[in-house]
Amino acid sequence: MRSVYLLLCIPAVCLASVREYSEERAKMVRNEARLSLGGRSELTDKESAVNDCLMRHKFREIDYGFDNPRYYNFSHHFFEYMRDIELSKVYRIIRDMPKGAALHVHDMGILGPDYVVNITYMDHLYVCFQDGDVKFKFSNKSPKDICANKWELMSNARKLSRNITEFDAKIRAYFTMYTDDPGAVYPTIKESWGVFLKYFGRILPLVTYRPVWEQYFYDVLKQFRSDNVMYVEVRSLLPNLYELDGTVFPMLVTAMAYKKAIHRFVRDYPDFYGAKLIFAPSRRIDIPKLEEYLQLARAIKEDMPEEFAGFDLVGQEDAGKPLIEFVPQLLEASKDLDYFFHAGETNWYGTLTDDNLYDAILLGTKRIGHAYALPKHPLLMDEVKKRGIGIEVNVISNAVLSLVRDVRNHPLSIFLARDLPVVLSSDDPGIWEADSLSDDFYVAFVGVANRLEDLRVLKQLALNSLMYSALSGAAKTEAIVKFNAQWDQFINNFDCSRY
Repeated sequence: MRSVYLLLCIPAVCLASVREYSEERAKMVRNEARLSLGGRSELTDKESAVNDCLMRHKFREIDYGFDNPRYYNFSHHFFEYMRDIELSKVYRIIRDMPKGAALHVHDMGILGPDYVVNITYMDHLYVCFQDGDVKFKFSNKSPKDICANKWELMSNARKLSRNITEFDAKIRAYFTMYTDDPGAVYPTIKESWGVFLKYFGRILPLVTYRPVWEQYFYDVLKQFRSDNVMYVEVRSLLPNLYELDGTVFPMLVTAMAYKKAIHRFVRDYPDFYGAKLIFAPSRRIDIPKLEEYLQLARAIKEDMPEEFAGFDLVGQEDAGKPLIEFVPQLLEASKDLDYFFHAGETNWYGTLTDDNLYDAILLGTKRIGHAYALPKHPLLMDEVKKRGIGIEVNVISNAVLSLVRDVRNHPLSIFLARDLPVVLSSDDPGIWEADSLSDDFYVAFVGVANRLEDLRVLKQLALNSLMYSALSGAAKTEAIVKFNAQWDQFINNFDCSRY
């Protein structure tokens, strides 16, 4: 008996029996769970019934993976299991669930390759095939832009292809990062970002044709609404729009096109709460160009204050300028503008890239995009929580762009465990053919979150997306009220037999 007693004596506590040990262990587990995101909330009786159904399916998926690790989807690249996601009953529940807002998406990367291929059927589109790549331009005559081969009307090229199905499949491949062999095609971040950036070069002249641009964002909002998202904050470079005759409009016109599309969409779909714009030019700029962009941001805010959220700098952080180079200018502009900075989207530690986290916080950012490196900075994790800075997490993006191979190792698990102000989003879902938001919720919930985290964390993540949005006080309160009504409807109409 004495040996058992000694076995149960540990630093700071000495337990005299197995019963006391079990009670203390259960208390520690319970207290740790209460510290996590959503861990202190309570489920209603109806929510508990939904949760029972949800968790049966979640346990079945995770436990199968635990027993059969080689077949566990989330330890593989997203492209290797993305086609199987719709088979998941957990996914189907999440797809039907109201998800609040998407706060971290980039305009030209939202709609998928099939949508872009449809754009290529429009009149007056010219194409240039060169060096294994492709260029497009809408014009009322052959473009004068440099083409290593020759410009030809897309309609003629399609007719002359002899097999339109094969032709469109080849065109489609230019507008997706998907591949059957991601390990070989994307061995490092260099290759994944290289293909990622080429996508934007190809799509830019397609979507910046003014009639396309105005319809494109309307269709973006329509796709989010169909995925049970009620509000969107979109980042945009604000590229110059153009007409068939070569007329090029200033960037302010691009911003106003957003306002027009938002108003038209909310008028057509009154149940959708709205959208805002974050002006997000490239971080690969010099100080004069930054000052020009900040002045433009002020002008946009003055012209459309209800639709403008704030300012960011985007692009691959490791290859771009760090925030510290722009501190004087950004400090001055912070009197007029809200910031939503990308920061810490890196695997490196102790570099200018992850140091962007310090500057983003000190510059007063309202949210941090990605914050992938944040767990390496414990003081900054405390600051984020204390200051109420939202963390925009994009799990699938981080996997596709080579920050994490096995999403079980994603820092989101730490953020959730410490109840940090996390919001889930999808970044550029169209480029990797993901849902607007449901796929990211599913991968985060089953692949990253604690096995025992349940409906409470899903509800809190959706609520967080509204709480940490750029909506004003009264508008934010109204949005949360509307979300709660949608949530209650989802819960009251839930039927487990449908899944």
